[in-house]
Amino acid sequence: MNKHEYTATVSWQRSGDAKFTDQRYSRAHAWTFDGGTVVPASSSPQVVPVPMSNAAAVDPEEAFVAALSACHMLFFLFHAAKKGFVIDSYEDAASGTMGKNAAGRIAMLKVTLHPRVTWTGGKQPTAEDLDAMHHQSHIDCYIANSVNCDVAIEPRD
Repeated sequence: MNKHEYTATVSWQRSGDAKFTDQRYSRAHAWTFDGGTVVPASSSPQVVPVPMSNAAAVDPEEAFVAALSACHMLFFLFHAAKKGFVIDSYEDAASGTMGKNAAGRIAMLKVTLHPRVTWTGGKQPTAEDLDAMHHQSHIDCYIANSVNCDVAIEPRD
């Protein structure tokens, strides 16, 4: 595969004459992607309390978990179609756990994927087929290959 470059613009601006040095400034900002999509973003309200954070916006930690989940899903869909299985829906209630790593730094320690797949058609995957497709999807996932936290996959019924 040739090298690909991906871009995102992250922008923040102090609102009005709000004081900055008191650490009570808004962490709300925007992520603009190369296709033009703008996503409201903020620090996590678990890290910086509301009102300095916007709980309705996406925070980097949520985006990290979502990126791992989406990457795994896209490869899983690819492998299922390649094997002749038909998927009607795929939903993942993914979660991530932050804490101190071995170096004593705050890091994402584990991301757990909880995919639920609804199948249709005459050909249904066996438990071994599912394990193999999830395993291969994890191996193929660009995002999982780029992180050094534990990424677990725990399919849901």
